[in-house]
Amino acid sequence: MVNTGMQLISFTCAVTGWIMAIAVTALPQWKVTAFIGGNILTSEIVWQGIWMNCIYQTTGHMQCKTYDSMLALPPDIQAARALMCVAIFLGWLSCTVSCCGMKCTTCAGDDRHAKAGIALAGGILFILTGLCVLVPVSWTANTVVQDFYNPNVPMAHKRELGQAIYLGWAAAVILMISGAVLSSTCPHIERGVGYRRGYMGRSFANTRPSAPDPPKPITTSSLPMKEYV
Repeated sequence: MVNTGMQLISFTCAVTGWIMAIAVTALPQWKVTAFIGGNILTSEIVWQGIWMNCIYQTTGHMQCKTYDSMLALPPDIQAARALMCVAIFLGWLSCTVSCCGMKCTTCAGDDRHAKAGIALAGGILFILTGLCVLVPVSWTANTVVQDFYNPNVPMAHKRELGQAIYLGWAAAVILMISGAVLSSTCPHIERGVGYRRGYMGRSFANTRPSAPDPPKPITTSSLPMKEYV
């Protein structure tokens, strides 16, 4: 029961992290306008995502435009597009595989070894999904920080970390921790068939019961002699 409960909790958290990763991919708030220098009093905020740019005005109006050319984008945005798409696919695959390997499902029948292996594969896929989210988010954050402290970049082009960066870090941590917990709740797969618990390294599968020894005849010489008076 304990493993089943831990599997359900970790699977639910992993699905939540996967949904957060989808939201990070769609949000345009990867880079936001830095309010420094002459940009302190401004009537609009620029949001830069991996798919589009948006201009949000203080009046409540927002205009978004997708990128015209993918090859003209910076390397960090190109890598972020590819890795986030891979993360979404791996997250879907992880959810499918983990559902088949959980104890509360009827997939794979009653074969505990098969279900343990499937659940372990699902946990590893969740960890890989978290890594695919962590790499582009951290890369973009590093680019923003370097441009912010670079004196050659004009003040109007400096950006700060947006809400999508922090949400991406949270999604990556949730996915990796949930995948690790899901992998640890799987029972250890025994190597070999017919191993008895408590006797590691000794197999009783191929041993045949030995025939009992025939009874030995009772001889009078083996009995103690009593003296009679």
